[in-house]
Amino acid sequence: MSDLGPVAWPPEPIRTGRLVLRESEARDRAAFIELLASPEVHTYLGGPRPPEELEREVPGLPGRWPGCFVVELDGAMIGEVLLRRAPEHQRPAAVGKIDLGYLFLPRAWGLGYAGEACAAALDWLDGTLPGEPVVLTTQTANTRSMRLAAKLGFTEVERFRAWDAEQWLGLRSPVVPSP
Repeated sequence: MSDLGPVAWPPEPIRTGRLVLRESEARDRAAFIELLASPEVHTYLGGPRPPEELEREVPGLPGRWPGCFVVELDGAMIGEVLLRRAPEHQRPAAVGKIDLGYLFLPRAWGLGYAGEACAAALDWLDGTLPGEPVVLTTQTANTRSMRLAAKLGFTEVERFRAWDAEQWLGLRSPVVPSP
């Protein structure tokens, strides 16, 4: 059992109009390293990691755990969407809820891929674990992430300071299936 509960993993790939969300493969390793080493991607996430350190540490099959979807466009990884149970050290409003996270390569920004991929992952979650509330945390300075959170239906629960910046915690109310 994973922190997503009794969910069978990996699910069948999820296909949207332009993207495929799937389990990671060995061919994705270079893109994972690029994501983790990107100064642009990590502007609001504490800064990038050195590529040489990542080359040593990133496994041959990175992101191989329940809740980690590789986002693929035209056969290549452009990002990842993460769904995981918020840990005990999280904000009290988040503990025990599913936490949505995502990272996309800068070349994929501004084209709607993050919204498309996150919406697809949330739809999958709603069908797999109906009634699960979902949280998302971002820095208030990350205006793109704040816009995406609103577009995905997250509403503010609280603002707090962490990592020398104002953070925003949003909640997406559970989608309860119709009888």
